[in-house]
Amino acid sequence: MSAKIMISPGRYVQGNGVIRQIGEQVKNLGQVALVIGDKAALPLTKEDVQKSFQDNGINFRFETFGGECSIQEINRLKGIGEEIRADVIVGIGGGKTLDTAKAVAYYMKLPVVIVPTVASTDAPCSALAVIYTPEGVFESYLILPSNPNLVLVDTNIIAKAPVRLLVSGMGDALATWFEADACTKAAGKNMPGGTATQAALALARLCYQLLIAHGYRAKLAVEKGVVTEDVEKVVEANTLLSGLGFESGGLAAAHAIHNGLTALEETHHYFHGEKVAFGTLVQIIMENRSNAELHEVLNFCISVGLPVTLRQIGVTEVTPEKIRKVAELSCAEGETIYNMPFPVTPDLVYNAIMAADAIGEAFLAGNLGL
Repeated sequence: MSAKIMISPGRYVQGNGVIRQIGEQVKNLGQVALVIGDKAALPLTKEDVQKSFQDNGINFRFETFGGECSIQEINRLKGIGEEIRADVIVGIGGGKTLDTAKAVAYYMKLPVVIVPTVASTDAPCSALAVIYTPEGVFESYLILPSNPNLVLVDTNIIAKAPVRLLVSGMGDALATWFEADACTKAAGKNMPGGTATQAALALARLCYQLLIAHGYRAKLAVEKGVVTEDVEKVVEANTLLSGLGFESGGLAAAHAIHNGLTALEETHHYFHGEKVAFGTLVQIIMENRSNAELHEVLNFCISVGLPVTLRQIGVTEVTPEKIRKVAELSCAEGETIYNMPFPVTPDLVYNAIMAADAIGEAFLAGNLGL
């Protein structure tokens, strides 16, 4: 039997205005910070970070992220870190900025602090960085030996970002429970190479429950740019619970189908979480889960504005050739789809995609004969 393994960030801090406490939180990790932020994030946070670092005796240098998490950009920032003798790396912004900060810290053997300014994926808490070429083409995964030392999430900043980003994060988080559950039934491996603890499964389940209970109301609050308890709960689900759930629970079909959908050019303008939401519906069909579960997920997706059909992720002409291509890429060697608790073939995936699309279309048209 393989060991049960659970991994998590060293510390997680979330709340309205917590950016103003960053100095207190970082001073235990280092005294000289290289702060890597993207063009959108730095203007929002610079003043608060500067003041909090000065108040806590931390020296710092701000550096604007170049836009791609590439080896070239990592090396450029590492050079700056070495020059200022940084002893802690801080990343502020979206996914690629945060991944770059994680990679720089890894190569410099330093602690890393992650400050997401959007709640669009579960990447902030993970021990993983996705490396791209300077042109933005996927190159490799950098599996890190540990999760970030500190993840600091200011919900006031998150609530000011476009609502579609929060909704996309809900789509990514929606898959967490279904994938962890399937993975456990199959005794599949989680990200650190063990099997899921009961704690990881409980967190994945809680992630789903919070989305269903608070997702719609959180969306309405963020449309007004305000932070409510619904927003706090959904940000925690999107960031912490989904992060812990996917890493320590494991991935299965939903994310593999997302990867398969990248074979279609027309899906490239849609966010990761939007495609994962559709992948979750496909997984539900593959597993033949109950009508009650299917209805709950369809109703949730429609209420917050997540796609339930191929058309809603840009595939306006659904042809057997296109969907066959998606199914085959979803079943590539080493894909997480093999964590499903039954044998998976491209035919099975093709049939489930077509069926999920038809069910989504019927549900949108008000045909509730399910």
